[in-house]
Amino acid sequence: MQIMITHGTLARTRVLHFNRWQFAAALTGGLVLLMLLAGIVYHFIFVKAAREGWPVVSQVVRLVVRDEFAQRDRFLRENLDAMAQKVGEMQAKLVKLEAMGDRVAGLAGVKTDELKPARPAGAASAAAGGPFIPPQAATLDQLTSIIDSLDQTADQRTDLFTLIESRLMESRLRSLMIPNSAPVDGPVGSGFGFREDPFSGRTALHTGLDFPSDTGTPILAAAGGVVLLTQHHPAYGNMIEVDHGNGLVTRYAHASKLLVRVGDIVRRGQSIAQVGNTGRSTGPHLHFEVLVDGVPQDPAKFLAGGETAQRALAKATRRQRPAAAAE
Repeated sequence: MQIMITHGTLARTRVLHFNRWQFAAALTGGLVLLMLLAGIVYHFIFVKAAREGWPVVSQVVRLVVRDEFAQRDRFLRENLDAMAQKVGEMQAKLVKLEAMGDRVAGLAGVKTDELKPARPAGAASAAAGGPFIPPQAATLDQLTSIIDSLDQTADQRTDLFTLIESRLMESRLRSLMIPNSAPVDGPVGSGFGFREDPFSGRTALHTGLDFPSDTGTPILAAAGGVVLLTQHHPAYGNMIEVDHGNGLVTRYAHASKLLVRVGDIVRRGQSIAQVGNTGRSTGPHLHFEVLVDGVPQDPAKFLAGGETAQRALAKATRRQRPAAAAE
């Protein structure tokens, strides 16, 4: 391809020679330059004219982009409606969650009023009201406000369930620390109370429960705790004491072998010793005691489990604490 350039009648004519690739490159560059120029003009003139309301140009621009704005508004409206529907579903779920949380809180002994923020003075009887706005007719700002409120409610529900979990865990720990599991699998021989002493024949207080069993039978911890004492006692023989906290201690006597040491942490049902016939004993058996603040209690009330063990511990604690205060 040739392009001739002439400046005048007497001027010399210049001829430019282009091959196909050079011509295609020049044409592409021109199109790109034209598109950039059109974009700049559109952005700095037409868009600015539409926003600022120039007399003639703004009207032309509105006619051109009217359909585009309508489609955009319709798309936003559809998304707002979908979003409002989701918000309505979230509100319904939070209402159900709140009702369930109140029921569970009642079972756990948690007062939901503890989580509610205190009202300002004089606000308890303040009037409230306002127009009801259905979610489908809500604007973006209104939906944002509703979502913020839902987020705050969800945070309060989370705090409530965290508190409930803490209370339930405390209750579970208390139950784990109460000796309500039998230390030996077998029947009870002598019970708690007055009986005829097998050595002297006189009436004496038996401060625990006897579990007759073969020598070597595993002795299990009646509850979780910390080993407080391991020793050989003239009357109890080889014995172990486990501290369960709050002044509650269990004692395991007449063992043939001790399997734990002082300071060990034991769990409920863990083997801590073996049945024997050591100390003041007429035959192989386990002598099991429960002490609250050093005072022997009837272990049968604790081994009954459940609320009976809770009441036995509470009753023993109430009885011992005033006596200690009086001393």
